[in-house]
Amino acid sequence: MNSLIHRCTTARRIAAALLLACSFHLPSAQAHDIPNDVTVQAFLKPAGDHLDLVVRVPLGALRDVDFPARGKEGFLDLDRTQPLLPDAARLWISDFIGLRENDAPLPKPRVLGTRLSLPSDKSFVSYEAARAHLDGPPLNTDVFWDQVMLDTLFEYPIHSDRANFSIDPGGLNRLGLHVVTILRFVPPNSPIRAFEFDADPGLVRLDPRWYQAAMRFVQLGFHHILDGIDHLLFLFCLVIPFRRFRALIPVVTAFTVAHSITLIASAYDLAPSASWFPPLIETLIAVSIVYMALENIVGGATVKRRWMVAFGFGLVHGFGFSFTLRQTLQLAGSHMLTSLLSFNVGVELGQLLVLAVLIPALDLLFRYVVAERMGTIILSALVAHTAWHWMMERWEVFRRYRIQLPVFDAALLASILMWLMLIVIAGGAVWFIATLLRPRTSGAAAPPLVNTD
Repeated sequence: MNSLIHRCTTARRIAAALLLACSFHLPSAQAHDIPNDVTVQAFLKPAGDHLDLVVRVPLGALRDVDFPARGKEGFLDLDRTQPLLPDAARLWISDFIGLRENDAPLPKPRVLGTRLSLPSDKSFVSYEAARAHLDGPPLNTDVFWDQVMLDTLFEYPIHSDRANFSIDPGGLNRLGLHVVTILRFVPPNSPIRAFEFDADPGLVRLDPRWYQAAMRFVQLGFHHILDGIDHLLFLFCLVIPFRRFRALIPVVTAFTVAHSITLIASAYDLAPSASWFPPLIETLIAVSIVYMALENIVGGATVKRRWMVAFGFGLVHGFGFSFTLRQTLQLAGSHMLTSLLSFNVGVELGQLLVLAVLIPALDLLFRYVVAERMGTIILSALVAHTAWHWMMERWEVFRRYRIQLPVFDAALLASILMWLMLIVIAGGAVWFIATLLRPRTSGAAAPPLVNTD
């Protein structure tokens, strides 16, 4: 009996594959350009020994399949299209998605159902509504092939619905030039977790352990500081006058503590959410680079003055880091604070790597190529020139926004006082560290920290 069922199933699959192959020769719409914008909606729900993946994609994104048309108008032939949908869904959806259970890849899924839907259909507001729609009556109206959505139910075999699941949806980017994937994970007896991917996020752990989230965000912080040219230039300006690690410790510590405060506060929605705020911060970051470069040119920078300036501008740079993390924080699961601190650790590791390269390079430059004072002026002038252009460009963007000042009430006052308290506490901690690291003298003047030859 099982052998007969298996042969019948195999025969149905062969017949569907033949229909899919023959569809290239059926009358159909021939427009198969890559769509510009594609939105993929998906639900992922583990239940018992299987995992359901319900996906909705535009049928027009499934290229290389000529869906049969009928009549002079070229309406989609629904009867002849329906048998083609399961194999088309495997080819363009499930083959582009990687699912894992406890880091072990899941086998190929079964297609339990397919339906064509109108874009106005609202059944994907919840998992239950999407499943009910797939079990409902098929579409019965005149439509063109690129005016409908394909809804598919995949079923994956799993060992336990309590396992740790992860997904790699990067292959879906082949559906269009710009693909947005909206995924909702429905774990048993737990709140729904929503994700939105605007690019290839790599392997996404849907319920990460704290150490998994920490490792991911350490890597993000490390790569972010190395990719952020404006942050690197600011760090470069910090380093030029002070090329000893002991002198740089309070300066870099002040910058680290300051950007950690604003980064964490922004992640917990304590920063302004107005549309003009990001361009303002980007402008101020450019201002900070210009200021530091000009201070190097003028000369006279001291460790005490520099760590205070680094602390003030570090608050601004922390907001800049937060803009990068807005979408990435969805990968932190329930470990937001751990992920934020790990991101800062990654940033500091990146900064240490930059310092380890910059300090010896500057020493060699000032020793064998150009005098220190002249070299400081030349390098700082080049940085100031670049940052000045950034500042003007970003200012032009910022001034287009209409700023609406917040209403001064008790809530705003409490927020201001909280910010001031955090800044004072953090500034005091940095001052204490700087005091401990200050060179001690006994009757003789301390040697200068900076060679001003």
